[in-house]
Amino acid sequence: MPLVTAQDLVTFALKATGVLGVGQSALAEDNTDSFSALNGMVGQWNAKRWLIYQLVDYSIVSTGAVSYTVGVGGQINTPGRATRLESAFFRQFITSAPAAVDYPLTILQSREDYNRIVLKGLVSWPAFIFLDSGNPLGNVYPWPVPAASLYELHITLKQTLPQFATYTQQIDLPEEYTEALWTNLALRLSAIYPGASVTDDTRKLAAASLETIRVANTEIPRLGMPTPLTRGSLYNILSDSIY
Repeated sequence: MPLVTAQDLVTFALKATGVLGVGQSALAEDNTDSFSALNGMVGQWNAKRWLIYQLVDYSIVSTGAVSYTVGVGGQINTPGRATRLESAFFRQFITSAPAAVDYPLTILQSREDYNRIVLKGLVSWPAFIFLDSGNPLGNVYPWPVPAASLYELHITLKQTLPQFATYTQQIDLPEEYTEALWTNLALRLSAIYPGASVTDDTRKLAAASLETIRVANTEIPRLGMPTPLTRGSLYNILSDSIY
């Protein structure tokens, strides 16, 4: 399927709302409003894991710092704002680089959890990591603090869906996103234009296209259980019981 442009999406959506008829072109102000609504919708989608088609690994060699900035232009440079860690690990460097060993990090989900750490500057073997999702830059805090140059910190974040800079910019997304973009944009535009409406068929297409993306993007990790819940039974010789 050939790539389409942002203008195509806007035109399809305006036709679906009845604002445009066959063969008509949108006024400049209608293009502007619809273009803004399109980018606003993509911005909303970036916050939803099930609408993101890929997870991306980012890394930085430890410097001994307590935290590292993450985001556009940060020490960990990403194309968008980091809002949530999907997973994380650290890599221990050894003499033979291909045999470097990776160790998973437990993600602390809130500032309150990180605040409970008593000695935040402790330098030792890392075990946890916390993302403070600021704007425009966030900060990741590995703990205990990894020593400089001995480790490489890896974090996994959602891919960022690109917003549109111009009307002629082509859509560089998997092809199942095209229908989802213009049908769901039509739903948004129907709230902007008084008297505009979308048909039930368009609503069904919008819902079905999002469901297609959700199914395609769903990744379910293997279930993990805490060690105390999975260890074998032990026998207490004093009480003659299994625990």
